[in-house]
Amino acid sequence: MKNFALVGAAGYIAPRHMQAIRDTGNKLVAAYDPNDSVGVIDSYFPEADFFTEFERFDRHIDKMRRASHPQRADYMAICSPNYLHDSHMRFALRSGADAICEKPLVLNPWNIDGLREIEQDTGRRINTILQLRLHPAIVALRDKVRSSKRGARHEVDLAYVTSRGHWYLQSWKGDTKKSGGIATNIGVHFFDMLHFIFGELQQNVVHQLSETKAGGYLEYEHARVRWFLSVDVEDVPAAQRLAGQRTYRSITVDGEEIEFSGGFTDLHTRSYQEILAGRGFGLEENRCAITTVSDIRHAAPVGLRGEYHPFLTRNAG
Repeated sequence: MKNFALVGAAGYIAPRHMQAIRDTGNKLVAAYDPNDSVGVIDSYFPEADFFTEFERFDRHIDKMRRASHPQRADYMAICSPNYLHDSHMRFALRSGADAICEKPLVLNPWNIDGLREIEQDTGRRINTILQLRLHPAIVALRDKVRSSKRGARHEVDLAYVTSRGHWYLQSWKGDTKKSGGIATNIGVHFFDMLHFIFGELQQNVVHQLSETKAGGYLEYEHARVRWFLSVDVEDVPAAQRLAGQRTYRSITVDGEEIEFSGGFTDLHTRSYQEILAGRGFGLEENRCAITTVSDIRHAAPVGLRGEYHPFLTRNAG
């Protein structure tokens, strides 16, 4: 049994980490969040120590480490706001724990280089949650692409609308300096998925970029991709919106819809199993996706020119 600490216990994604820790037969010994709305811990690890001040959490983790206490943290799961991931991973490694960090790993590709130095200094490892790489439908598609005719380029359209209320832009997620913007916050795992399936990125063009939506064109070794992301409910297609649907996801490859709506429920647990077995996704596996979203964030949109996603025509005016 391994001991886990958790940073960001009040966040949306934290319960999936608590469940993964429990389902892999391990124990959450300490958790931290400045927000004390963390009653969900009782459903998983009611005996876990909890802190709302980072300084006291730091002191506790350090005390357990120095005393080689039975509750010394072996791993630290990081579910904090995006801009704090870098600091919290550094804290984990310097505390003698391996890190398991939610996406996005960091906001900028050069942060990966700094973290690699910390790994070398401490002898600890950073792992990340890239759960789509473990989804059976995505693995099957990758295998199909790898077995296709040499040099073939597939035509891919990706649209993801996950509508958010007015709170979104008032939270840290609406602050580009903290979240990395919409492409980073809701799209980074899709960009990693595209790299995982279709190979190295060769071209990155941004057609539209705002606080609530973005679209562009990506060219990989084996694919030409038109993409669109949005948190605006008005971008859900009319038929689905009239039916009360507030989320829409579509990925087509050569005109064929790729269905992977199911199979998500246990992917965090699968990720933890792989990490505990020494097969986690580390720093370098993140580099392409982090570079992609960083370049999107800093790009000058070209407008409706070239290969743009058809959803963008709705916003042309």
